[in-house]
Amino acid sequence: MLAVALAGCDLEWDKPDLSAPPPARFVAAQPHPAPPISGGRDFAVKFGSKELTQLVERALDDNLDIAAAIGRIAEADAQARISSAAQWPSVSMTDIARTTRTPGTTINVGSASSGFNPATSSTGTSSTARARNFGFFQLGLTASYEVDFWGKNEDASRAARILANASRFDRDVVEITTVAAVLNAYFQVLTAQDRLRIARQNVAIAQQVMDAINARLEVGTATVLDTSQQQTILAQQQASIPPLEQTLRQTRNNLAVLLGQTPESMTIKGGSLIQLSFPHIAPGLPSEVLLRRPDVAEAEARLASQEFSVLQARAAFFPSLTLTGLYGFQSALLHTLVTRPDAIAWQVAGTLTQPLFDGWNLQGQYDLQKGRYSELAALYRKQILTALSDTENAMIAISETDRQMKFLSVAVTAARRALDAAEMTLREGTIDIVTLAQTQTSYFQTQDQLAIARLSHFQAATSLYQALGGGWTPTTREIEIARSNAAYEAERGPWP
Repeated sequence: MLAVALAGCDLEWDKPDLSAPPPARFVAAQPHPAPPISGGRDFAVKFGSKELTQLVERALDDNLDIAAAIGRIAEADAQARISSAAQWPSVSMTDIARTTRTPGTTINVGSASSGFNPATSSTGTSSTARARNFGFFQLGLTASYEVDFWGKNEDASRAARILANASRFDRDVVEITTVAAVLNAYFQVLTAQDRLRIARQNVAIAQQVMDAINARLEVGTATVLDTSQQQTILAQQQASIPPLEQTLRQTRNNLAVLLGQTPESMTIKGGSLIQLSFPHIAPGLPSEVLLRRPDVAEAEARLASQEFSVLQARAAFFPSLTLTGLYGFQSALLHTLVTRPDAIAWQVAGTLTQPLFDGWNLQGQYDLQKGRYSELAALYRKQILTALSDTENAMIAISETDRQMKFLSVAVTAARRALDAAEMTLREGTIDIVTLAQTQTSYFQTQDQLAIARLSHFQAATSLYQALGGGWTPTTREIEIARSNAAYEAERGPWP
């Protein structure tokens, strides 16, 4: 029967090829090994801001996304225990106290006798039988256990336990993402403050020029057109302040959420992005990066878990042997339930179940799990490529934004010299107002562009920290797995 049942099933499985050796080196870095980046707090210290370090520490303690990730670990551990339950025998108490009343109208008092029945009258009618009460009392235990010949239950258990490990890696991903979000938000606060100072200084410069042109207008050396053009420049600079104020206040509020606080309950002093130190980060080798990234470890764990899910679906095609047993006391009278030896009752049974035809449900489940494995295999390989791409992109961003800052610094210096010369010429009364307007606008814009480029430079450092799996190492992976396995073994007991 087993041969007939399996004849129409395709149990072959060609696992997808996962061979994808990492490159020997990064394009944008020297091929030298490097120690892993320290944790989020230690990385924040490298920027030289005490306030930033304190914000990162508070986020690590109070961030709600991290708290939710910890809750998902508890959920995954509980699900692993649920999935492992089939490996243990099921034992339950079966206590029964039952009384059944049988009506007299259902009892045939004459059926058991032959010949004359005294209960029957000469007219042939039967007398009324009395109703009877039947009692049944049972005190005992029942147990059942599925013999796991094909490893179906063990596969389900291992799949769930590996997913529990994946939830721990997910928690590390959330922590790194949270630290990066806090760093970037703080950089945005400092940049908004820098740009506000620049905007207010530019407003003051535009106002000085406006006063000088008005003075020339009074003596007849300037025109209404000149004052209108300068008034436009002044109003444009004044209009740039409200959006920066909005960005500053809203970013502070977003930063409070990252710290698990209400915006009203915290104060961020800030300062200037220029005052921060830029950390030096060595990326190391691509193979090291892949071992340090918790998202790669999570994708790998989910793939390993799915392999056991495939094996579990395959084992469902084979016979299942379940042992059941009962031992206890049974009696029609309560007072004789445990006092008489002949009240002892027991039962042992074995049930062999073999699927014969289920409309290809099992085949569909098997194909579903194989398809899921192929999906996760592709996602795992994509995660590896993403990790390498993230690292390359972050290093490129650091290099190119640094070059951009140098060029803009030169542009700001030159624009400042041009503006000073234009203001000198204005006081001498020989400047063209169009040239003066262009000089002001160029200086104002290059200053703001330099502040934005500096923000991109620091955000690139954050991206590299995140791309390298900051604060997470292969040792962390081993610790997480060992901790999960130890917890499972501690609760497992002697069976099975």
